[in-house]
Amino acid sequence: MGKADREHLQARIEAGEEAERKERQKQMKKELKKKKDGFFADFKKFITRGNVLDMAVGVIVGSAFTAIVNALSNNILKPIINWILALILGEDSLSEIFTFLKKAYVLDEAGVATAEIDLANSIYIDWGAFINAIINFLLIAFTLFMIVRTINNIRKKLDAKEIEAAAAKAAADAEKAKAEADAKAEADAAAKAAAAAEEEKKAEALAQFYANVERQTKLLEEIAKK
Repeated sequence: MGKADREHLQARIEAGEEAERKERQKQMKKELKKKKDGFFADFKKFITRGNVLDMAVGVIVGSAFTAIVNALSNNILKPIINWILALILGEDSLSEIFTFLKKAYVLDEAGVATAEIDLANSIYIDWGAFINAIINFLLIAFTLFMIVRTINNIRKKLDAKEIEAAAAKAAADAEKAKAEADAKAEADAAAKAAAAAEEEKKAEALAQFYANVERQTKLLEEIAKK
């Protein structure tokens, strides 16, 4: 094998390796593109799924609904409860009902304890905050119950109206179908009666024709006898 043949063979080997390398790169690009398209297709399928959209709407509406419930509880119902408790307990609210386990007093400039209790350094049970939390929970639960109950009642009324409308439409459709069936039956009966009358008329005409033929035959026979 000469030098030219070896160079030609080497060039063919290098060209084959280059073509194989390009083919592998092309195949890798296709696989990457397929994975990328599959990822975005799955993501699109996920975000356009009905449950996800319903959940997003539910979260947004729930946040707005929570704001409404809190506003009704804190700005309307809770002040009324605090006013009633102030009339009963003689306090502005339940915020100052404590059971002290260890009291600490505020010191004056000379370092002498005063009659004012230092809540920051005292150890106490805050019954007022606990009762306030219970009242807030009951108010929010009651408000939520009343709103949901009202919505359910409205929905029931709307559903009842829809059912009545559907029943009325079904009754109207049934009445219309019955009227069409009666009209069709009457038309069929009229058509049959007309056909029967036509047949009777044809039979009478045929009978008249045969009678005429018979008279003419008799007349010809009498003429022939004469």
